[in-house]
Amino acid sequence: MKKLRLERKTSGSGFSVFLNSVLFTGVALVVCGFIIAAVGFNPIEVYAKMFRKAFLSARGIRKAIESGLPLMLCGLGVSIAFRMNLNNIGAEGQYAVGAIFGVAYVLYGPNLPGVPGILALACCCFLGGALWALLCAAPRAFWDVDESITTLMLNYVALILLSYLCLGPWKAKGQNMGQTEKIPDAFVIPEIPGLEVSMAFPAVIVIALLLFFFYRYTTSGFQINVIGKSPTAARYAGINIRRNILLVLGLSGGLAGLAGFVQYVAVTGRVQENMPNNAGYTGIVIAYLSRFNPIVVIIVSILFAGLQNSSATVQVMGVPAQIATMMQGAIMVIVIAGDFFQRYKFVAAGKGGKA
Repeated sequence: MKKLRLERKTSGSGFSVFLNSVLFTGVALVVCGFIIAAVGFNPIEVYAKMFRKAFLSARGIRKAIESGLPLMLCGLGVSIAFRMNLNNIGAEGQYAVGAIFGVAYVLYGPNLPGVPGILALACCCFLGGALWALLCAAPRAFWDVDESITTLMLNYVALILLSYLCLGPWKAKGQNMGQTEKIPDAFVIPEIPGLEVSMAFPAVIVIALLLFFFYRYTTSGFQINVIGKSPTAARYAGINIRRNILLVLGLSGGLAGLAGFVQYVAVTGRVQENMPNNAGYTGIVIAYLSRFNPIVVIIVSILFAGLQNSSATVQVMGVPAQIATMMQGAIMVIVIAGDFFQRYKFVAAGKGGKA
């Protein structure tokens, strides 16, 4: 009796990979449509209302970009780790610690005017996220401790610390919610004139482009790709894997820390106890759907943010608010399954193990 075994297919073109993602995203929407219909709503009407609200109005697009800024940075952060087969599940905590470092700078740091002050604040947020990630990077590099577990567990520590500060010593006076005082106007990132979109958006695009060129045209980027594909080959080639683990996880955490920065200075103007709001976990989904391509991360983040924003719109129809979460999960699972079958195929193997 012949057995089945998996065999890797020859690599497809980038266009075929794109078409595969689009196809299986459509399949996911069809599956979600059946679920929406099963609970008594017309899926076409629900999808049309969500799409119109999120992407067919200038206000909807601006809101999607604004809400998508933290998702972009969390997605970019975890993408660089995943490229090297490092599972950074801690973007949620790194986001929170980045925000904590940002508030600490505003409260206790030097009063620098204008752009220098904003850049110093951004560096503090990046440093906070990077240091939190390095707490997991060092054990992974030197003692082979699984970074999936350590990054995940440190999320809870960071969120508890953020909650304590926002409800305790940093809580704004006269507020019932756990949040800090409004950030001083000197640190607020202005909007692009005429577009009503924060200047943080083009800055994030620049970061994505820099990462793209980093992957393609630098020695460190080449080494990251080699280690991700074959650590054995990387060791044989003399690549310093420990150094790259520290570099990649530090950079990954730093980018997630910048998510706290953009939320603080460009969106809410305050740090709130629930501020990450699952952006770190959503960034993992975005990274996988984007195939770790930094440019695609920007696009997918805007789409996901628009999806989240539009879920409130369809609640007036009686549709449960969890519809957006369900759609995100379905898209992730089905697209990853489609990617698996694009990369591998089942072949029959004889008794000797040969096809």
